[in-house]
Amino acid sequence: MGPLSLIKTWPVPTAAAAIIDGDGSVETRGPLQHSFRLASITKILTAWAALVAVEEGSLALDTPIGQSGCTLRHLLCHAGGYPFDGPSPIAAPGRRRIYSNTGYELVAAAITEATGFEFGDYLREAVFEPLRLNNTELRGSPAHGIWSTLDDMTRFAAELMRPTLLADETANEATSPQFPDLGGVIPGLGIYQPCPWGLGPEIRGDKEPHWTGRANSPQTFGHFGGAGTMLWIDPAHDVALVALTDRDFDSWAPDALRLWPELSDAVLASRGAD
Repeated sequence: MGPLSLIKTWPVPTAAAAIIDGDGSVETRGPLQHSFRLASITKILTAWAALVAVEEGSLALDTPIGQSGCTLRHLLCHAGGYPFDGPSPIAAPGRRRIYSNTGYELVAAAITEATGFEFGDYLREAVFEPLRLNNTELRGSPAHGIWSTLDDMTRFAAELMRPTLLADETANEATSPQFPDLGGVIPGLGIYQPCPWGLGPEIRGDKEPHWTGRANSPQTFGHFGGAGTMLWIDPAHDVALVALTDRDFDSWAPDALRLWPELSDAVLASRGAD
């Protein structure tokens, strides 16, 4: 029995998970086509669309968006000074890592203004269609409103490992710490100083405790969602993990923060990581 058998013990109605290796091989457990709400994993998909727009020349990472001094780069890495929700800034840009849905909604609005496409249409044409994410749909906020399947998210994880929509330079920037000295709060986890983040993905760094495993490298990047979902890529071990459930994180957070790292460490151990 492989590490994915662990999801059978999770206290959730439905769970599905996949391990993606750098050689392209995939191991799955659970329903491939069940539709799950991704919650905040949505932000990585939105960020990937924003970076496509950057490469197309519609936007730049230093394009001003929102309050004075705030740019696309600030918003993608939660350094724009906006609150979790709400239109009014609560800090100057670049002062603190403030996790913000509002920031991503501002990004989507900027893409619409710059390209002339409604954000949902741009996201579909820039990301969903070329990656064949045929069962993935934006049903609300570009910060947390995408629904998808394990089959589709396995393909997206493979894209994050070996980007095809972005140049290597852009993808490397996206998965490198931005404003690396900033501290901040990860909702549901705690306060971290520093709290590294890329252009969309969270970067593990030296955070403890964390929702990934103890064996995950500091370079690990990804996101978890309030719908009980998580996705990480560990470049040092050339492996990715997707785990989707349909139970809100807050209702089983103590279990999730024990079971997700347990699964992550089992995956890495099966690939020879200490």
